[in-house]
Amino acid sequence: MTKPSLRDLLHAAVTAVGGTERPGQVTMAEAVGQSIDDGSHLLVQAGTGTGKSLGYLVPALAHGDRVVVATATLALQRQLVERDLPRTVEALHPLLRRRPEFAMLKGRSNYLCLHRLHEGVPQEEEDGLFDPFEAATPTSKLGKDLLRLRDWSDETETGDRDDLTPGVSDRAWSQVSVTSRECLGATKCAYGAECFAEAARERAKLAEVVVTNHALLAIDAIEGAPVLPPHEVLIVDEAHELVSRVTGVATGELTPGQVNRAVRRAAKLVDEKAADQLQTAAEGFERLMELALPGRLEEIPEDLAYALMALRDAGRTVVSALGATRDRSVQDEDAVRKQALASVENVHAVAERILGGSEYDVVWYERHDRFGASLRVAPMSVSGLLREKLFADRSVVLASATLKLGGDFNGVGASLGLAPEGVEGDDLPVWKGIDVGSPFDYRKQGILYVARHLATPGREAGRADMLDELAELVEAAGGRTLGLFSSMRAAQAAAEELRGRLDRPILLQGEDTLGELIKNFAADPETCLFGTLSLWQGVDVPGPNCQLVVMDRIPFPRPDDPLMSARQKAVEEAGGNGFMAVAATHAALLMAQGAGRLVRATGDRGVVAVLDPRLANARYGGFLRTSMPDFWYTTDRNQVRRSLAAIDTAAKGAGV
Repeated sequence: MTKPSLRDLLHAAVTAVGGTERPGQVTMAEAVGQSIDDGSHLLVQAGTGTGKSLGYLVPALAHGDRVVVATATLALQRQLVERDLPRTVEALHPLLRRRPEFAMLKGRSNYLCLHRLHEGVPQEEEDGLFDPFEAATPTSKLGKDLLRLRDWSDETETGDRDDLTPGVSDRAWSQVSVTSRECLGATKCAYGAECFAEAARERAKLAEVVVTNHALLAIDAIEGAPVLPPHEVLIVDEAHELVSRVTGVATGELTPGQVNRAVRRAAKLVDEKAADQLQTAAEGFERLMELALPGRLEEIPEDLAYALMALRDAGRTVVSALGATRDRSVQDEDAVRKQALASVENVHAVAERILGGSEYDVVWYERHDRFGASLRVAPMSVSGLLREKLFADRSVVLASATLKLGGDFNGVGASLGLAPEGVEGDDLPVWKGIDVGSPFDYRKQGILYVARHLATPGREAGRADMLDELAELVEAAGGRTLGLFSSMRAAQAAAEELRGRLDRPILLQGEDTLGELIKNFAADPETCLFGTLSLWQGVDVPGPNCQLVVMDRIPFPRPDDPLMSARQKAVEEAGGNGFMAVAATHAALLMAQGAGRLVRATGDRGVVAVLDPRLANARYGGFLRTSMPDFWYTTDRNQVRRSLAAIDTAAKGAGV
């Protein structure tokens, strides 16, 4: 039998999901297939509406060997496993003469732990969950959640937290789940044969396509403890998120609460001297953190160094003691010991890392109104890690709607550890970038309006001229507005002001769950939704109810962001343009994502309004505009109001 072509396979898959084959999708599938065949690396920008999931799934399934697909969002993971993969496998079966298996794999803490559920682990937080005279009667929301989880454990086939509807609080879930460090291991656990996490791993070992997330991919690559099955092809979807997710996994943190929790967990398992040493170190650290001011620590202050040395040395003593002693009087002692070890080892490791003073790390204090102060350490860059760990042993395809910034892939490529396109060297991964376009005609469907007449924004949240402009735009659009703000303070100030001025519903992020807010926004054309970061990337509302997307200002990193400012300084010291490489690239990525909220379907029309004159006036404005969809560009405020009014009238005439 003649081997089917990728075009034939893609046509069958697209037909099966009820879609329409697009030129960009065909181009992408062929480029991905070529990259897989020759073992090279590919960055592929596929605009909204291209159908990029099938553009990489079809060549992946045709390949025949194991492929790992890593995504950033739960929504896309579920779409792949519950919709796209089942339909595609069935559609390709007659042509491939096989039905490739697929599976989803997440970190261990995403699965319910039967040992933790049934045997429990003594915890400070558990007091008061149940009435002491009637064990089955919960007296708190937490107690009710735990009873629900116990019932659900008998019904679920996966034990996956995301399959529990409605969900439970993080606090409740933490009492029925374990991290990989806390896990007893399948061979030592009485519930090992029934373990949900182990079952997921076994399914992944047998699957041809394994769908996972960026965080687990980072753990697998960076920590040297393989959690993903061996694979020769890696596809990273939503690849614009990869660097931030890897940075998150590689970031260490110490808080007084975390250290005190380690003390409590270890105290019953080690001798009094070791426990007192850790307790004293924890008290010294807590006193210091009460006075900590937010900001980067370019050098470790002497008092902090002493506190960290005390934590490191006490942690080492307790870890040794936990390994050397056993107290059989403690119920479920092995599980208790594992939990204590995980807590103390983390404290020891982070303290030792900060004391090590690596030139490649950034250390800073952070202070949160609710959670207090924390001490954090993160890598200056993850590009070297990614180059060494991700690209060395497999073919990697990175896909997103926003990878091409300022007209090329080099900015994103550099953050991933790739040399400029076309530059080759003995230790440099060979790669190419391809933009397969979008099925949308952006110049006819959308307008990019820059309010050039406004004052340059400062650090204040409530800019009077910007709020006047925003109110006029919203009124002209008849509502239908997604407001993307650079800070929560700015979003709150705008919502408060416009609620007083306009007779239209203004929804504000934080006043309800994100899912409920987006649902209500999509249901009512007069409604506006204001918010910050998660809205820049997480809203998909096609149709006339989202016809105006407003950005209050260019979303540069905060000047006092320790990690971003350290990265910018490092680029400058190496002779580069730190502002363009870090701050402008960060802003370009967010603006490209934010502008992408406007046109989600072929019939969508509307305006992206940027209320920051720097996008028109500053030298870097062209770089940022080139990174956004190719909308028709104007600074004429009257033209934009007329256009918004016409779009609103047309929508009302159509009954929406």
